[in-house]
Amino acid sequence: MGRELQKRKRRSSRATVRTHTRSKKVLNPQGNGVIATNWDKKETLSQNYSRFGIVARLGKTAGGVQKKIPGSGDSAAAKPAPLTNPLAHKPLDRGLLQVREVKVERDASGRIVRVVREANPLHDPLNEVEDGSDIEDDGKEWGGIDADAPEVLKALEAQMNVSVQARVRHQSEREREWLEDLVKRHGEDVEAMMRDRKLNPMQQTAADIRKRLKKAGLLS
Repeated sequence: MGRELQKRKRRSSRATVRTHTRSKKVLNPQGNGVIATNWDKKETLSQNYSRFGIVARLGKTAGGVQKKIPGSGDSAAAKPAPLTNPLAHKPLDRGLLQVREVKVERDASGRIVRVVREANPLHDPLNEVEDGSDIEDDGKEWGGIDADAPEVLKALEAQMNVSVQARVRHQSEREREWLEDLVKRHGEDVEAMMRDRKLNPMQQTAADIRKRLKKAGLLS
């Protein structure tokens, strides 16, 4: 019975539908130790970052936001505002420039000498920030995050304030032997050292060889 059913399936022109079970990939951060230790794999990226007290993304959210139940006291059921295209053409009545009158200075004969323009004709709020007119500078530095901030944020700030010392690179014995062989053959002629195919098979530049020689004390 089963064999006849298989033959009937092969003769059918209807394709067999196969469902693929794809396992959902769980986020596993490995970049920062503090975040990886406090990460909850059952929560989304936005939920974890909100719990840490840091921003998940600078723009608008594109998914992974916790669903809100309608009627729970928030306006989750409200429809979102329609997105506006930033590249759309703006008509003249809604444009940035809405100046209709300007002030001018005239001389004794009545000719226009200078046009008095506004300092901020586009009404850009960033102009005041750049000029520093609305910035109150009391001479105090930022004292850090608040005391009631999440512990993860405090740990990240402490990790940020740790001074990192630059790693000093030491020359190996093989490199010093290579430099000594170059000096024995060519003296202080760095250009000849660069063109030496036998002793300089990696074709190091003259500036690089000179830098190595000065670090080794073989060139003044």
